[in-house]
Amino acid sequence: MTFDLPSLLEARAGEGYELTARYLNPQLPRTLHTIGFDKDYVRGEGAYLYDAEGNAYADFLSGFGVFAAGRSHPVIKKALADALEMDFAAWTQFDCPPIQGLLAERLLAKAPGLERVFFCSSGTEAVESALKFARHATGKGRIVYARHGFHGLTAGSLSVNGAEEFKAGFGPLLPGTQIPLGDLGALEAELRRGDVAALIVEPVQGHGVMMTPPGFLPEAKALLHKHGALLICDEVQVGLGRTGRFFSYEYDGDVRPDIVTVAKALSGGYVPVGAMLTTDKIYSSVYSSMDKIMVHSTTFKGGPLAMAAGLAALAVIDDEGLVENAARRGEELMQALTELQAKYDLIKDVRGKGLIIGIEFGRPSGLKAKAGWGMMQKARVGLFAQMVVVSLFQRHRILTQVSGDHMEVIKLIPPLTIGDTEVKLFREAFIDIMDDASRGSGLMWDFGRTLVKQAIRN
Repeated sequence: MTFDLPSLLEARAGEGYELTARYLNPQLPRTLHTIGFDKDYVRGEGAYLYDAEGNAYADFLSGFGVFAAGRSHPVIKKALADALEMDFAAWTQFDCPPIQGLLAERLLAKAPGLERVFFCSSGTEAVESALKFARHATGKGRIVYARHGFHGLTAGSLSVNGAEEFKAGFGPLLPGTQIPLGDLGALEAELRRGDVAALIVEPVQGHGVMMTPPGFLPEAKALLHKHGALLICDEVQVGLGRTGRFFSYEYDGDVRPDIVTVAKALSGGYVPVGAMLTTDKIYSSVYSSMDKIMVHSTTFKGGPLAMAAGLAALAVIDDEGLVENAARRGEELMQALTELQAKYDLIKDVRGKGLIIGIEFGRPSGLKAKAGWGMMQKARVGLFAQMVVVSLFQRHRILTQVSGDHMEVIKLIPPLTIGDTEVKLFREAFIDIMDDASRGSGLMWDFGRTLVKQAIRN
């Protein structure tokens, strides 16, 4: 029997939602049908997705930050094609392929003070590695984490997840303590108890797009080291240029974390890969002798296709100036949105760094809009933001997301390749949505009532 992938997919075209409902997560197609996101995408290129009818959708979600270099980047595709042709002796498990060392070398060149890398297959695995290494190196068991922080959904990562809605029913978890983001007093109080291994923090949080205050990271590191604990910076979503710096912690001076986690953009949008970067001292505390060679490992670490994707992604980020473009386009979007904030009282706040931007909504002043707002808040906090996301998608074919459960915040995380066209497209679309929302009537609010009914049923 000859396997023919294109023929198989052509024969079963259009069955994706039915197959998912039958064999995978049935709530996914149900949700997508409800909000009108049930499109059949057939390809992606650059900053756009295309459906079966040929319609283009501006991708301001970029796979939760995966597509820093855009979709179907030719350099990354060629690197993967070359890697396939090379027929690597992959995963022999007892060799030292140079492609792993080359990617580690290039990553560490971007992270002064860090000297070793552990490769894995995802962001949550990178965080799991960071937690294990921190606990082993310090001999302590408890991790401090920030409210609303998101570090993954596997058991260890979930233990330090500050989005409590993900934890229900999955305990007991590892010992950890949540503190407000950027609260040095709360951190010091926990450190005085003497059992803290590390603080894990996203310098720019994905949930809600909240940032650590200036000066927090270096002061936190000093406190942590004073008490024999470590600083872990989670750069899984915001690292590799998204904030307009290669790492988001670079905004806080010359701070050098003890451990850094990366993933998402390192994949080039093709092959999942994660990495934990740390110091030789911490790394060597785990791999302290030959009999501990496998004390922390994963079968698929450092696969050649993943390494090739990572090397190509880093090359594209550097060669095309994507870090600088993220800073420039982010500033343009922030300026445009800040100007609109002065016009629309529905916009409570605009915040972010580079091309991770949060737009927070608040109670409007108009009578009709105020009544609609109250209706949604009573049913479920976050429905207004969902209404904006759906309206941007259905009217203007712009894909965005609500930035967290029970948050009136939408998040923009487009590819770092966007230009004037995409900035203008989003600005004009957002004005149209805000004009409608401010009136408090029309198709947008009709859909809002549908969301309210759905929330009440759930």
